[in-house]
Amino acid sequence: MTARREIEAVTARIRERSRASREVYLARLNEAAAKGVHRATLSCGNLAHGFAACAPHDKQALAGDTVPNLGIITSYNDMLSAHQPYEDYPRIIKEAVREVGAVAQVAGGVPAMCDGVTQGQPGMQLSLFSRDVIALATAVGLSHNMFDAAVYLGICDKIVPGLTIAALTFGHLPAVFVPAGPMTSGLPNDEKSRIRQLYAEGKVGREALLDAEAKSYHGPGTCTFYGTANSNQMLMEIMGLHTPGSSFVNPNTPLREALTKEAAKRALAITALGNEFTPVGRMIDERSVVNGVIGLNATGGSTNHTMHLVAMAAAAGIKLTWADIAEISEHVPLLARIYPNGLADVNHFHAAGGLGFLIRELLDAGLLHEDVQTVWGPGLRPYAVEARLGADGTVVREPAPERSGDEKVLVPVAKAFQPTGGLRVLQGNLGQAIIKTSAVKPQHRVVEAPAIVFDAQEELQAAFKAGELDRDFIAVIRFQGPKANGMPELHKLTPVLGVLQDRGYKVALVTDGRMSGASGKVPAAIHVTPEAADGGALAKVRDGDFLRLDAEKGTLEVLIGAEELSGREPASADLSREHFGMGRELFAGFRQLVSRADQGASVF
Repeated sequence: MTARREIEAVTARIRERSRASREVYLARLNEAAAKGVHRATLSCGNLAHGFAACAPHDKQALAGDTVPNLGIITSYNDMLSAHQPYEDYPRIIKEAVREVGAVAQVAGGVPAMCDGVTQGQPGMQLSLFSRDVIALATAVGLSHNMFDAAVYLGICDKIVPGLTIAALTFGHLPAVFVPAGPMTSGLPNDEKSRIRQLYAEGKVGREALLDAEAKSYHGPGTCTFYGTANSNQMLMEIMGLHTPGSSFVNPNTPLREALTKEAAKRALAITALGNEFTPVGRMIDERSVVNGVIGLNATGGSTNHTMHLVAMAAAAGIKLTWADIAEISEHVPLLARIYPNGLADVNHFHAAGGLGFLIRELLDAGLLHEDVQTVWGPGLRPYAVEARLGADGTVVREPAPERSGDEKVLVPVAKAFQPTGGLRVLQGNLGQAIIKTSAVKPQHRVVEAPAIVFDAQEELQAAFKAGELDRDFIAVIRFQGPKANGMPELHKLTPVLGVLQDRGYKVALVTDGRMSGASGKVPAAIHVTPEAADGGALAKVRDGDFLRLDAEKGTLEVLIGAEELSGREPASADLSREHFGMGRELFAGFRQLVSRADQGASVF
């Protein structure tokens, strides 16, 4: 089945735009793949170093050329809840592949940082750059040339995009991504948000706030709201990089372990040594990327992926633009309401039918490319399923339910929550920006008000505490872009602006920084590009200038004449204080190399 004409048209434009770069990419992939089993190219000394620490039977197996060796790239650490479950995965994977006569080795580890820990802290300025560090670290692990395929253990915000960039850079190897799953449900997200706002107003103390946060983030697994981490899992499944139905199964359950074993064996089945060779760089094409954008819009996913998907696609020679994302959003309905787009969490979404239901609905409506290749085989239809634990302890799959288990959370196309997707591109004399409309109520989607300009989020918080913000205004937070200070998330502003909106004021945020993938409620034009530190018009906005943010028409403007705007001297900021401490001095080169937000904010 082919996708609708509108989806096909966007895909065709991406394909044509990418033709030259994609041809170069595929030629390099084919050249690498043609060399065969890569251990055969290593000298005896090279190979001996490569298996020196292995058990005797694994050494014997790797001494030849016909036993597949699976590389494991892991983002395990035991501080972060989402990555702690990966501790046991290498053992599980090694045992699984031995059952089919193969070998697995941990090829390398990559850093995994948590935006939830670093929000509002200096370390947050390393967050976006960590994506490209992860890609670099993965490349080092795979550069030993010992592997026939790789499995990638990563789940959170920058980790999965970084791993994907690396996997596509090593596109001649098959790649299977293995999730760890979300933590079980804790304190409802709307209650957590309520306590945060009360704390911002000084109505409850730190003890009450910490108690609420600890009840929300209480065990192993990803946070349960639909932020960047869980948007990652949706993307990996809808793009065919997960095995079907595996994204949202909780950690430390028999089904989770069975899915991990199955993923390892599937990675071996698609190496060049078998009959289903599926190099990831050939598998992921323009249709797969478009499917990812469709899934992002249909679920109201994280705004961070307007940058990550551009960078991920570029690693495969595919040129995705914000204009493509905006056009797709016009044709894809919103089918899920997961916090911050609703009250439910990702476990409720999974219980209501989850990705299997959503994928089937989108396929039946012609809103996805069905004729893609996946790690499971040809076609996306096999992903319209639910994964269960069979009586023998292996994974069995059933068709996704015909009806949603909860239409407050997940609906069919015929009952869509809104006719367009959850993301919108804004354009005007301030440049381009992204807004997440799925979390903003219609009455708040158009704001025209005077600007109050800040050069740091702490300045806005101080003004709020001083009682200076009880009025209609649009907060401009500038010098927060990737060249300025690494483009931190400004999620700490959400409770403050939410309080003011609840008091009846018209408020909005305009920034060249980011907001959390979990942010919503208050209209926020984010990722403004060009950024203030790179000659953007945001540096020319002054206190009292009227701004208009119109998420319905897709515009973002300062309401002054073109001649006056062009004649203004841009403001400057002393950013030296932002470039030292917590390792920030090590990233000076990244700040100089990084591309614009609409180009993926990448150093490659």
